[in-house]
Amino acid sequence: MNKKLKNYFGVIVGLVIMALSFNLFQKPFCFSAGGISGFSQIVTYYTHINESIIIFIGNIFLIVLSFVFLGKEKTRNTIVGALLFPVLISLLEPVANFLDLSHFDPVLIAVFGGMATGFGAGLIYKNGFTSGGTDILNQIIELKYKIPMGKSILFVDGSIVLASAFCFGFPNMLYSIVMISLISLVSNKTMLELNHNKVLYIYTEKPKLVEEYLMKTFAYDMTIFNVKGGFSLKKQKLIMTSVSKRDYYAVKEGIMYLDPRSFIIITNAYEQLNANVLLREN
Repeated sequence: MNKKLKNYFGVIVGLVIMALSFNLFQKPFCFSAGGISGFSQIVTYYTHINESIIIFIGNIFLIVLSFVFLGKEKTRNTIVGALLFPVLISLLEPVANFLDLSHFDPVLIAVFGGMATGFGAGLIYKNGFTSGGTDILNQIIELKYKIPMGKSILFVDGSIVLASAFCFGFPNMLYSIVMISLISLVSNKTMLELNHNKVLYIYTEKPKLVEEYLMKTFAYDMTIFNVKGGFSLKKQKLIMTSVSKRDYYAVKEGIMYLDPRSFIIITNAYEQLNANVLLREN
């Protein structure tokens, strides 16, 4: 599957998950997750217009603002999500009739709703798109008023969640805070940690042995740096390599077996580019 098609597939999957989460968790329980969907719930409460229609109209308005203030390039990857999201909410609305979750504990609903929405949003962001809505508004506020994105999100979404208390009650607002916190946490985790590779920085007195082990046993590429110990001032080689989560424990144990005195620093690799390039120092 080519990269562009893969990106669009990821966006559609993310939007479907978000639409299902809205219909199953947010709407029936009157939990507001902020954003344009939370705003639509408040408007629906007073006008009885379907949420999907309000989201669609709101997103059209925000897309126009995006073209005016943010430009064509930043708006392009917003259009697909902004227009498709309300359509999917409308199409998937009947699912709530088949899956009655009214007997479930509201805490569980808030938790699972937040996790599902966060996972869907993370997939969309990871593929370079957004679902539109208040993401556009937050970018405009950051650009025009120099307010950091984090504070802008807190203000806009916080205002929507606070306003929902007047419609759906204070307890529901508290559940909504749980939901929106999980959305933020899970979307960030999904966006950054779908790549499960580990990066190993290996300081060893037997670099040739370790190098041969990594290349012959696992066929891993590596980068080798010339370094100097801060205390001993001894010159040494530092090996950097990226390994899959599947091989991580075997690689680590193998290195420690070859050189029990080796020093290894391990970090998560959120993204890896040019994976087939081998960089070595002669």
